[in-house]
Amino acid sequence: MRYVATSAAVAALTLFFSLAAPAEDLHGRFADLAADFHAVDQFRDGRDTFRYATFGDEDFWGGTLGLHEALAGVSPKTALAVGLKVDVDNLPRDVVRALREGKVNLDDPAVTLTLLRADAVVGVTGFFDKQRKNLTSVGIQCAFCHSTVDNSLAPGIGHRLDGWANRDLNVGAIVSLAPRLQPVADLLGVSVDTLRELLGKWGPGKFDAEVFMDGKALRPDGKTTAATLIPPAFGLAGVNLHTWTGWGGISHWNAFVANLEMHGKGTFYDPRLDDASRFPIAAREKFGHVRADEDQITPLLGALQIYQLALPVPKAPRGSFDPGAAKRGEALFNDKAKCATCHVPPLFTEPGWNMHTPAEIGIDDFQANRAPDGHYRTSPLRGLWTHTRGGFYHDGRYPTLAAVIDHYDTFMGLGLSSGEKRDLEQYLRSL
Repeated sequence: MRYVATSAAVAALTLFFSLAAPAEDLHGRFADLAADFHAVDQFRDGRDTFRYATFGDEDFWGGTLGLHEALAGVSPKTALAVGLKVDVDNLPRDVVRALREGKVNLDDPAVTLTLLRADAVVGVTGFFDKQRKNLTSVGIQCAFCHSTVDNSLAPGIGHRLDGWANRDLNVGAIVSLAPRLQPVADLLGVSVDTLRELLGKWGPGKFDAEVFMDGKALRPDGKTTAATLIPPAFGLAGVNLHTWTGWGGISHWNAFVANLEMHGKGTFYDPRLDDASRFPIAAREKFGHVRADEDQITPLLGALQIYQLALPVPKAPRGSFDPGAAKRGEALFNDKAKCATCHVPPLFTEPGWNMHTPAEIGIDDFQANRAPDGHYRTSPLRGLWTHTRGGFYHDGRYPTLAAVIDHYDTFMGLGLSSGEKRDLEQYLRSL
């Protein structure tokens, strides 16, 4: 229906221009219109991909690991507790009404199946038998980690917020529910019990993409998880590299994740993963040279990138920062505090090569060395207020913005007063 409406609009506008414009102008105007409508179609296709495309990964999550068998017995209350979100706009009206009236039993696993049938569990698709009764498999999408909801109906239930990092999502706890984890344990060379223990260390809002490349599940202390915080997926337009350690551009990382982390069916090429000294698992499994018989990923990458680039940065709500202090903090940001040296407005990262050595930012090199380039990216700062849970930096090592400011004040010898630090924090919260 959308394409019928689009075609009708093109025809109507073409007729308008043919009557209102000289013949020599028609070609250029029609070309512009065609580009406009193509952009809209790409945006919508990308949004559908971001929200609903599993890339065929249900064969892994359901067929191999049997995650659907566990989810079929999980109550909505438990699902919400591990950070899964419910899209109120996909729910039938009678269900929304019942939720508002408190008439839905959130302890009943049957309600979870109802939510899955409605495609209302953000980032998760349930596959059912022909009678739509029994859950036969489950797949995940980009939105699994990179969308949340506004809690407008209830905590964890509301309208989608695409691009927001879901810092409530306990990926490790969810994966641990799968009854057949042996294939993942074999990949890492550990027992299933050890795997579940390692997944349990991730906690809310964290995921370890590199562990399936290098097998380093823990930091050098042997106790702390090597998992990193889920980053936001909004505000990436104009940003060069957009992972914590700069693996590549948007489409590179989308292909990396869809093929190697989500276990979709596609094509992926990155010969840097052939480096057995840095990526022993990836080199052994030839993760840098993936080809599926049916590529369900590559055709979707273009539109997906366009949608992600178009995702706006949410504005900080009124009352969440002190405007006067933020104004003073802006002056500090651009001068005495030296923040703008790297976090260049309005991108708030470097236009160009936005990477730095660990020594340049005063931290250890563990996570940087898990990536091909051995650097850390200058993270864009807009929308910081949306992901304060879990801390800051790639691994959440700084619990507050104040702690980040203290780090740079000490490391760079800035000599900021306590009042200047407070003003700078208010500016960061305003971005």
